[in-house]
Amino acid sequence: MKRRRLGGLTVALAAIPCTMCLGTLGFVYIAGYPWLDAAYMAIMTTTTVGYGEIHPLSQTARVFNSFYILLSVSLLFLAIGLMTQKIVEAQFGNLFEKRRMKKMIEKLEGHYIICGFGRVGRGAAAELQGAGAKVVVIDRREDRVEWAMRQGYLACLGDSTRDETLREVRIDKAAGLIAALATDADNLFAVISAKTLNPEIRVAARAAEDEAERKMRQVGADSVFAPYKAAGTRMAQSLLKPHVRRFLDFATTPLGVDVRIEQVEVVEGSDLVGKSLADARIRGEMHVIVLAIRRAEGQMEFNPSAEALIQARDYLIVMGEPEPLRRLETRVTGAGA
Repeated sequence: MKRRRLGGLTVALAAIPCTMCLGTLGFVYIAGYPWLDAAYMAIMTTTTVGYGEIHPLSQTARVFNSFYILLSVSLLFLAIGLMTQKIVEAQFGNLFEKRRMKKMIEKLEGHYIICGFGRVGRGAAAELQGAGAKVVVIDRREDRVEWAMRQGYLACLGDSTRDETLREVRIDKAAGLIAALATDADNLFAVISAKTLNPEIRVAARAAEDEAERKMRQVGADSVFAPYKAAGTRMAQSLLKPHVRRFLDFATTPLGVDVRIEQVEVVEGSDLVGKSLADARIRGEMHVIVLAIRRAEGQMEFNPSAEALIQARDYLIVMGEPEPLRRLETRVTGAGA
């Protein structure tokens, strides 16, 4: 819409000198004016100055001038209107958009908050959006907030370390928060504020230093990631254990084969409760591999045996293609993915 209006303004502005050239030619060849007088008359008519006729006009010249007045003045007013509209939009458009965004944020529940829309924040936001989650971005820089809005995210300009900013994005109703700010100190404050305002919220944070990682875990961060350390580890593994690294990439990143690792919660009332993996026939009938079971009490069972029993509130860590995974989730939870 904005591009269309900008294109219309450009056409209108370009048409004005073309119309003046047309008027000049008309006054020369129809009214018999000299070239300088014709150009002066065309400019005077277009700008509605109204000094009067430089030389008397014939009947034919006056008919031409009448049409020229309607054309040139209408075009000038159109250009002025489009310019005024663009100025008003530049001044108040962002204000209206921010008000609309605020109203949408006020209705959110079960959403995820991204603190910082740098490279890490953008990657996290894209992953959450791809999974169908509702995302709200907070950043101190206005250009990043506008960028996030253009990408289709709800966004808020503010300081993620301040309680009032987190309250504005309804942290009390949020399902999770990602602290991806520029410094460890800011991320630590964001974690503390988030856990203070909503002790039940799940928090993932970025840390550059080992000391910051330890402190973030102490104040309640559920997961802490060191991007530089993780990148170094993956690079080393790609040389030492290339096939292991390839398998992990194959299961966690899109490499042309759509295989995913997911977690599925076993709810009360599921027909899997009380059955062993062998009886559930998850692999044989649904073509999904159970890699691990995270028990309701917190312990993790890797590569569970066929006799392992499935209990309510367990999480099955499974790997498979999207459609079998959706069928499994429907069976386990009673709802689609």
